Amino acid sequence: MKITICDDSIKDLLEIEKLLLKYKTLYSNRDFELEKFSDPCKLYNKISEGKLSDIYLLDMLMPGRTGIDLGNQIRLSGSESVIIYITSSNDYALDAYGVHAIRYLLKPLDEDKLFEALDYALSYTKVKMEPTYLIKTKNGLIQQPYSRIEYVENVNRRLEIHMVDGEILKSLFIRRSFEEEVQEITEKRNFQQIHKSFVVNFDYVKQLTQDSVIMESGIQLPVSKAKAANVKREYLLFVSGKYQ
Repeated sequence: MKITICDDSIKDLLEIEKLLLKYKTLYSNRDFELEKFSDPCKLYNKISEGKLSDIYLLDMLMPGRTGIDLGNQIRLSGSESVIIYITSSNDYALDAYGVHAIRYLLKPLDEDKLFEALDYALSYTKVKMEPTYLIKTKNGLIQQPYSRIEYVENVNRRLEIHMVDGEILKSLFIRRSFEEEVQEITEKRNFQQIHKSFVVNFDYVKQLTQDSVIMESGIQLPVSKAKAANVKREYLLFVSGKYQ
């Protein structure tokens, strides 16, 4: 994970860097590499060469190349990098929306507002980087990270994707067998089919009994007799691998 700062004011650049390092110290699980530029033209050239960062903190008004110039070049590269603008004027907020910036922060920087923006940026970037499962629903195609799926159920020839936050996504009518429909999911090492109608994410299994699994959400799901031995073996392998 790389965060790039660009501000032509050395004083402001160092202040932003100081706050980012403080954020990194306070939240040790949010690791990232820092890169900083005081010359926007140098950063513009680097972006043009396809050398991109995950998150950008850009001053809006700079000589040679403005923050909007940099944002447009990031988007022209096809990148979905997160952009946060930091500026002394609120006159350009609408321009920031044109490059889909997630925040527009005014100087002098408020620490809490910057940290909130970083929380959102890192969360957004993490989701974008994760492999996702494509679900065909009546409202169109929906992508969800595999890490957010608790279990999948076959209900009347439709997939019900149970998410860890309690949301349930329902697919369109499936024409293939359940096994064929969930093959993409079960190829992931932490997913296992435990029954003709259920696939679970081992990351959210709290307890495995002889004939069921109890999820962290409290839901108890059946394990078929035909699959019990294999489920037990795969779960033990998963747990031992996870805590090595």
